[in-house]
Amino acid sequence: MSLEKFYYVYILVSSSRRAMYTGITNDLHHRRWQHRKLNPKTFAGRYRTVRLVYFEQFTSPSTAIRREKQIKGWTRAKKDELVRGMNPRWEDLAKDWGRQYEPSLEAVERLKREMKEKSQNQSQNQPQDPSSAERRPPQDDAG
Repeated sequence: MSLEKFYYVYILVSSSRRAMYTGITNDLHHRRWQHRKLNPKTFAGRYRTVRLVYFEQFTSPSTAIRREKQIKGWTRAKKDELVRGMNPRWEDLAKDWGRQYEPSLEAVERLKREMKEKSQNQSQNQPQDPSSAERRPPQDDAG
């Protein structure tokens, strides 16, 4: 069974949205992590372009490279329009990557109720008379 490999063209912006970075990768999670290290010798580090606001997925590296070059050749206005088409609020699409899931308060309360009901149902199904419970001889620790 072969796993299909994907390639991504992505756009990162700074928090002010003034600086924009367009790139290509075959591992979007890892590449974003690299950008977030803020190496001052890189564009992303100097301009703090760490918010992932746009990406496209490809199965062909040559198609992804062509698309990256196409987008890099566009005006800033055209790139902004591309991002707004997918992400009108310019939210960080990767803001929750790597975070542990935290259930809502309602979900926690529902789970508590279900566990309590299950516990009550189990106690109702157990024999009330301890003498009627199955008795086992004590186990010897030596084996």
